[in-house]
Amino acid sequence: MKQLWIIPLVVAAGMGLSVEAGLLGPLGEEIGHSWAVLAIFGMGSLLLTFGLVFGRPRLSLLFSQPRWLLTGGVLGPIYVAALTIATPFIGVGLTMVGILFGQVAASLVIDHFGWLGSAKREVDGYRAGALVAILAALWLIH
Repeated sequence: MKQLWIIPLVVAAGMGLSVEAGLLGPLGEEIGHSWAVLAIFGMGSLLLTFGLVFGRPRLSLLFSQPRWLLTGGVLGPIYVAALTIATPFIGVGLTMVGILFGQVAASLVIDHFGWLGSAKREVDGYRAGALVAILAALWLIH
């Protein structure tokens, strides 16, 4: 596997999502779920704006892309809102394993059919077994 270095990167990103969930739950309880989501996206927007100001602007490339590619921007706030609402009720662990199950299930379907520009990767017994293992973890953590 040529890109082995990417695995620690995505594991660290996943750890960051768990920390984010742990922060969002209490923040949402204190200031309201919508305000917590806005605060998280506001901070992210500030950081991205800083990067864009000091980076090379490529706004013309953005507007030349198919519009359906931008619909992913809708999914981020939905995800963050789900974290904000669920975490105080079911905890960070169960929230994140539930999120993980949904991510892996959708990812396997996307890869299997080659949707969204992804290379086709057939769902074999190993991949299906991994999904079942995550489902078992979801049941055990509950």
